[in-house]
Amino acid sequence: MVDAPIRLLIAASGTGGHLFPAIALAQKLPDYEIEWLGVPNRLETQLVPQQYPLNTIAVEGFQQGLGISSLRILVKLIGSILQVRRVLKQGKFQGVFTTGGYIAGPAVIAARSLGLPVIFHESNALPGKVTRFFGPWCSVVAVGFTAATEYLPRAKNVCLGTPVRSQFLEPETDTTLDLPIPEGVPLIIVFGGSQGAVGINKLVRQSAPAWFDAGIHIVHLTGDQDPEADSLKHPQYIALPFYNNMAALLRRANLAISRSGAGSLTELAVCGLPAILIPYPFAAEDHQTYNAQVFTKAGAALAFPQSQLTAEILQNQVLSLLHSPIELAKMAENARAIAVPDSADKLASLVREIVET
Repeated sequence: MVDAPIRLLIAASGTGGHLFPAIALAQKLPDYEIEWLGVPNRLETQLVPQQYPLNTIAVEGFQQGLGISSLRILVKLIGSILQVRRVLKQGKFQGVFTTGGYIAGPAVIAARSLGLPVIFHESNALPGKVTRFFGPWCSVVAVGFTAATEYLPRAKNVCLGTPVRSQFLEPETDTTLDLPIPEGVPLIIVFGGSQGAVGINKLVRQSAPAWFDAGIHIVHLTGDQDPEADSLKHPQYIALPFYNNMAALLRRANLAISRSGAGSLTELAVCGLPAILIPYPFAAEDHQTYNAQVFTKAGAALAFPQSQLTAEILQNQVLSLLHSPIELAKMAENARAIAVPDSADKLASLVREIVET
């Protein structure tokens, strides 16, 4: 008699930083029956259904002090816990994996109330409030950066890096781009994470003329929220809302200008790409600054608060780096030293160890 496959519920919602590591893990568990837990109208409704069955619940975070809205959110939370319990019981799941965020709360509570193991992955150097609160409830918390462990003293934790999409694990010789970029020219890639970054976009457009004069080409991933995304035209400049083959683009580039979300940083590290980091100033608890500090301390990047960064400073920093190939090479080496390319394999082994014992 053939044993039935292990059934795992993955709770990951919202941004690419939560979804891509979870998808990378799922791909390493081909013998598991996996279903997804998400929220309506978030990114998972676009990325997940073609690969895994998607269950959705309505849940929000507590952003304000106590009040009428908090009571409404609490009622929703209780309802979502009951929903997840039903999903877990009806689906006969044997474990839950989550990458944090608002959806992790009901997922962890429901799973533990049923005696199911929970594996939590936290990609940020400063774990979120949900991670810090629910971490001790979980079987284990896997973290992306060693620095995160000091904020989780009551949780069993292990540092395994953050999984990246499979395209980043293909041979490094694959730098094929369907973009009109000449061979050998210096290339900057600008991106603000899965949702773009209007603040960075403005600084880059103001700085770009000086870079064009120096022969630099730019691929600028603007996101889809910038009304001025098409305002700059130049033969050395390509603006796109997003680009699918990010691994090849990062391998081809000489320098990145980006936010410091954990997912973006993980991809930069795996590709060994030096960066100028501009942490998102409104990130919860300023966690992107903590992420950036991991890279600056390692000598893999420079970081600037957006409030203190001018176009002139950005212009000069980029030109200085691109005119210093030895420094760039050292930064690239330092970035690779941070990377954990087999993070998804390690995390999959951890999931198997917890769920199957």
